[in-house]
Amino acid sequence: MSPRRDVVDVARGWIGTPYQHQASLKAVGCDCLGLLRGIWRERFGSEPEVVPPYAPDWAESLDRAAASREPLIAAAMRHLSPVEAGAMQPGDVLIFRWRSHLPAKHLAILSAPDLMIHAHDGASVCEVAFSPWWQRHLAAVFRFPEISP
Repeated sequence: MSPRRDVVDVARGWIGTPYQHQASLKAVGCDCLGLLRGIWRERFGSEPEVVPPYAPDWAESLDRAAASREPLIAAAMRHLSPVEAGAMQPGDVLIFRWRSHLPAKHLAILSAPDLMIHAHDGASVCEVAFSPWWQRHLAAVFRFPEISP
């Protein structure tokens, strides 16, 4: 099986996991970062760094200087490979920004050219359309280690 297909299959294995802020346990609970962390553990082993506690509104509560540092994108840069949006493929990590003046704060896995898997507040992990609304809010794309273009 290709590494890309494996990432998508692992992500699909999380579908139905209830949303739970800061959690990362398949079938028990996770948020969008917890989904990414769980995929990392299943594919690569132990997580590359400890995630500090964060509030549900962490991005909105950062001061301007902290917000400009883009903590989620900075963490992705430390452990994943950046990808041009036009070159994204299934298995890549999508990072979204809700508003232009706020840091990016949501993650998903591209599962097909027009589908993504994500965890969002009030629901369980699901596979949804990578619709124009999501595409407009795309802030960055990354690839897991050991996955070639």
